[in-house]
Amino acid sequence: MSRTNGSRNQKAVPEAKGALNQFKYEIADEIGIKVPDNGYWGEMTSRECGSVGGYMVKKLIMMAEEQLIGKR
Repeated sequence: MSRTNGSRNQKAVPEAKGALNQFKYEIADEIGIKVPDNGYWGEMTSRECGSVGGYMVKKLIMMAEEQLIGKR
């Protein structure tokens, strides 16, 4: 499999890219992390970015578990 942009991160569902990006900003807001107005995450600390990513995973797992047991 060739990579055109040098990234090893490939989306299982490429159409979900926009929704995941929006979800990232929602999570940052929910946990009180201020994303720069220019949207450039490179000015943020590794800890802040890691917190957003970790909380995203936690929320996605919760959503999947709820869906598996039929709550949603």
